[in-house]
Amino acid sequence: MKTNSVTRSSDRKTRFQAGLLLALWFGASLTAQAQENEALRILKSMTDYMQAQTNIEFSFDSDIEVITPELEKIQFTNSGEALLSRPDKLRARRVGGYSDVALYFDGQTARVFSANQNAYAEIPAAGTVDQLIHALRAGHGVAMPGADFLLSNVYEVLAHDVLEAKYMGRGVIDGKECEHLAFRNFETDWQLWVQVGEAAIPCKLVITSKTINSAPQYSLHIKSWKTGVTPDSGAFSFTPPADARQLDPNALIDLDELPPDVPPGDKP
Repeated sequence: MKTNSVTRSSDRKTRFQAGLLLALWFGASLTAQAQENEALRILKSMTDYMQAQTNIEFSFDSDIEVITPELEKIQFTNSGEALLSRPDKLRARRVGGYSDVALYFDGQTARVFSANQNAYAEIPAAGTVDQLIHALRAGHGVAMPGADFLLSNVYEVLAHDVLEAKYMGRGVIDGKECEHLAFRNFETDWQLWVQVGEAAIPCKLVITSKTINSAPQYSLHIKSWKTGVTPDSGAFSFTPPADARQLDPNALIDLDELPPDVPPGDKP
């Protein structure tokens, strides 16, 4: 009888422990699912807001890290501004210590001007801003990591390869309260801060490259944001200086955020 009693007690203890572990696992799974649902919901609200805007004007700071062959991590910083008029007009400029590059797109032709080189390239690109961004990335090797925010299908682009999503809580950027989201895919981890409220503006983006040694990062900080602006009639046109030299469009890959003599290495 004593042995049977001990056995039953042991069985009850085992079942209790198993049930407790199952409850903890189930609770953790529900929490993780709730975090993922909330992160994707906020991401969707941000992209819905952005897609609803016809004209957007904003300024930004960006940082890109390079890993040298000696495994030294070096960061380069740029500032810029952009003006978007959907569906087929874009003007953008990026200025750093090593480059001053502007893009003008009027729906027919894209012109990229490098002020520090006094050189420009012209690309026939009749179509939309979406098509232009795809052509610059696929056809000319221009990375443009923050350009996804300008696409008309931005949610599908950002969410399509997400393996894990988390809602991290709230933070404050430039005095604005933001929702902090974290996402993972196969090659990168990326974080996004979205302003709280109806104007769900992306305030900050950080992309970490997991497949590159020492995990370099690219970050984009949106400083100002205006909607409902009315662009001037010539806002998206550009006439190069008379003494400017014309570049082959394939040379656009050299108009980078990095100095021309930076040591070869890995970057995001």
